[in-house]
Amino acid sequence: MHVKNWALWLIATILVIVGFVVSVYLVFIGTGIERNLGFSQKIFYFHVPCAWITYLAFGIAAVSSVIFLIRSNPIWDSIAYASIELGTVFTTLVIVTGPLWARPTWGAYWVWDPRLTTTLILWLIELSYLLLRAFVDEPEKAAKYGAILALLGALDIPIIHYSVVLWRGMHPAVIRSEAGSGGLPHEFFVALMVSLATFTLLFFMLLIVRVRL
Repeated sequence: MHVKNWALWLIATILVIVGFVVSVYLVFIGTGIERNLGFSQKIFYFHVPCAWITYLAFGIAAVSSVIFLIRSNPIWDSIAYASIELGTVFTTLVIVTGPLWARPTWGAYWVWDPRLTTTLILWLIELSYLLLRAFVDEPEKAAKYGAILALLGALDIPIIHYSVVLWRGMHPAVIRSEAGSGGLPHEFFVALMVSLATFTLLFFMLLIVRVRL
């Protein structure tokens, strides 16, 4: 690998490590204990970034799939495949951390809330994609069918995002700073932004590594 690339990877790795250290400090020390939810609210700072990465991963997969279907260049299929692989990991984390946050808030680990249900559907689509890629013997067909399935999954992203508006559910609707009504206190918002930035950088690093394998 070129020296310049090594330098960039080193800088990115340091930023991710520092970002996680700062995030942990802000989450567990800098933000204090939320009045209503208590300590369980800390999961929020990891749950939301995982959800954001799920959106991002499918967005990249959808764009890459469209380009692949048009140009038939395998690099775009590789990007889509890697993105959905990583997206599946983060969606799984969303589904795992969500109930941990929901239990003290809603009194149950799982409710058939519109956002939870549509997220579960997306997770099943991701698993279907991975199974398709694993068991379809012909690479060209697997790539083509996978691209179509990726686009189908991408259609679920706006449904997930706007489900709290379209249907009356229990899931919180909007995240914003305290300047807006019902927003997060400033220190909570800063902690969330640092966590989001760190998770995003980590995702792109993992994506590049996975595509190169």
